[in-house]
Amino acid sequence: MDTAVHGRVHGSPQQGAKAGADFRGDHFALFGLEPRFALDTEALSAEWRRLQALVHPDRFAGGGDAQARVAMQWSTLVNTAYRTLLDPLARAAYLCELRGVAIDAERNTAMPVDFLDEQMQWREDLDQARADGDAQALQALSARVEQRRREVLRAIERHLDQAPPEAEEGAAREAAAEVRVLMFIERFRRDLAPRARRPEAS
Repeated sequence: MDTAVHGRVHGSPQQGAKAGADFRGDHFALFGLEPRFALDTEALSAEWRRLQALVHPDRFAGGGDAQARVAMQWSTLVNTAYRTLLDPLARAAYLCELRGVAIDAERNTAMPVDFLDEQMQWREDLDQARADGDAQALQALSARVEQRRREVLRAIERHLDQAPPEAEEGAAREAAAEVRVLMFIERFRRDLAPRARRPEAS
């Protein structure tokens, strides 16, 4: 996740002020939101639409190349921030990094032992259900995965939103561990999706 994108956007602070947003802060500040995992996605989307209308490059088409480039940077930033905050996985990872805990999923692959056993069982059940053509077993597996996903999301919210200030760093580390679990769950959900049938050769 890129927590430094704001610092790379060039342009006068007045441009951000005109848009009624903090273009020099983090993604949450940009949308006027508290840095929390639980958020109002409808309010987020409404503010995204407002900001996009204000910074869209077409509004600055007559202002010269330099102004057009700045407008494009603002627009890109707004879209990047919106996509990050809208997606629960990206939002959780971003919050952890804001609190000084990198997810670092490529190098840190540590998982709770019970979840390692659980994901191995999921994989075996998926392979067996597909080999048997058992749609009911696939539905049951999907329900188990969705239940586990909800549990992980609740745990992330608890760590990131409910920890006292003095325990924030430790809670962020706990949340980062849950984020790595959630990353696997999201990949497995994609594996569970029905496979597109290949067109038959004529």
